[in-house]
Amino acid sequence: MTSPELAMTLLSCVFFMGIVAWISWRKTRGEVSTSDGYFLAGRGLTAVFITGSLLLTNLSAEQLIGLNGSAYGFNLSSMAWEVTAAVATICMAFIFLPRYLAGAFTTLPQFLANRFDDTVRRMTVILFMVGYGLVTIPSVLYSGSIAVMQLFDVPGLFNVSYSLGLFLTILVIGCTGAMYAIFGGMRAVAVSDTLNGIGLLLVGITVPLLGLSLLGEGSIGAGLTKLITTDTHKLNAIGSATDPIPFGTLFTGMLLANLFYWCTNQYVIQRTLAAKNLAEGQKGVLFSGFFKVLVPFMMMIPGVIAFHLYGDTLASIDMAYPRLIRDVLPVYAMGFFLAVLLGAVFSSFNSLLNSAATLFCLDVYAPMQRKPVSDAQMVRVAKQASVVIALFSFMVAPLLQYAPDGLWQIIRIFTGFYNIPVIAVVIVGLFTQRVPAFAVKIAIVFHVISYGLLQFVFNEQVGIHFLHLYAILFACEIAIMLGIGYWRPSTRVWKYEKTNVVDLTPWRLAVPCAITLMSCVIAIYLLFSPLGLVDGLSAAFWPLIITILLFNIAAWFWGVRRSIMSIDYSRVSSSE
Repeated sequence: MTSPELAMTLLSCVFFMGIVAWISWRKTRGEVSTSDGYFLAGRGLTAVFITGSLLLTNLSAEQLIGLNGSAYGFNLSSMAWEVTAAVATICMAFIFLPRYLAGAFTTLPQFLANRFDDTVRRMTVILFMVGYGLVTIPSVLYSGSIAVMQLFDVPGLFNVSYSLGLFLTILVIGCTGAMYAIFGGMRAVAVSDTLNGIGLLLVGITVPLLGLSLLGEGSIGAGLTKLITTDTHKLNAIGSATDPIPFGTLFTGMLLANLFYWCTNQYVIQRTLAAKNLAEGQKGVLFSGFFKVLVPFMMMIPGVIAFHLYGDTLASIDMAYPRLIRDVLPVYAMGFFLAVLLGAVFSSFNSLLNSAATLFCLDVYAPMQRKPVSDAQMVRVAKQASVVIALFSFMVAPLLQYAPDGLWQIIRIFTGFYNIPVIAVVIVGLFTQRVPAFAVKIAIVFHVISYGLLQFVFNEQVGIHFLHLYAILFACEIAIMLGIGYWRPSTRVWKYEKTNVVDLTPWRLAVPCAITLMSCVIAIYLLFSPLGLVDGLSAAFWPLIITILLFNIAAWFWGVRRSIMSIDYSRVSSSE
């Protein structure tokens, strides 16, 4: 890239990012002076902002780089992380979210303190903070930085070493992204996420089309024909034992990992806890599930296209997407792509910062104070905590370049230290009444020790995929808590106390929407399987798709009819 091209790219990037920042500032003026305003956007987020924020919080550079790299090096089996998340969003909409909003909780540990005790609250905060600080936040910064470095050759541009260039890129990206979370709070995060989400969708649609055009020597149709007729094993989402995600893990640890992420992970569920009402929250969660189903087309098909274009010539599978971007995007569009890429990084980074600060303030700082903490003091401490957490992540992120197994896999393995015990504890907390707090503490300690030994000490001897290990430990921890609850039940029978902070009327069309979402999951697995595009469409493919379609038509007919009858009944009741 020549100097004029680089200057135009950077200027256009700054221009697009400036528009997002200006709109975010306009939308958040005067709304971050209170705790609810800073942490939960005043409990006023609608479905559009919830969907946009969930989308950008979840999708970042590690998906753009990691998923496309996995598709380039293996096949589409890693799409399980994204597509099966739709199942978890359904569980969130119908099972978890109504209970969270009914209790008007700000953080998950707050619920656990209400259900068990403050020690359980502190243990879960430690799990979250360590996971965020050592793995999640640094990985977001690192993945975004290597994408920028591969696209623009930062070491060569500034004549510095790779390590120094990486650190400088992390520092610039991190400092810029932190401003949203530190000064704007949750609403600034949600607004900027929604705007950047629109840009991400445009890039996600444009890059595959341009890639197909390049593959087809100027014809998208010819490129698509080549994609679905040659080396079709690359389109197989039914992973074997040697693939990154064996198909069997979808029904064990994969399900649990997604349940944790979408139903109990603080930095994700915080958007839904800020919902204006239950109906808006359900819409936002379910709509985000539909976007997750689209991820393979936007973030994995480009990796397959890269395989057809470059073969096995790339030095690393993580270079597949940056190389394709350099080859298909015109120079005048690079600035917009860079703005979208950085927006996705900023979104995940500032969401994590905001949630980490929320956990620290509400579950560590406030309980330690003898007197009630004012809103102004709480917001000030949150900003200070965000700065400290950000600085710590700047130091840890460059160390990920030494991870031997690649970024995507290392993230998923290390999150196993805290995701499974958290989802196990929440499920037991929600659906039992007499399991005591000490049973939870034993289960958490058991998991951390057992997972560490089985994954890092006896891994070769055991030989179990880490996702299957998730499921085994989950079952053990549920058994421990229920066993202790049966043997020595708590003297206090816990009862769920509802509040009237937000309207808890569910969305009338939630059920047919969830049925369609689940149908999309099944359909996409049929498409990318031996019944679908792998080795050509089988005779059973279209009958199965038509059956799914007819079932959905019936579900929506029933749902709309039920909704109309409910509206008519409410009108009659009000007139009487």
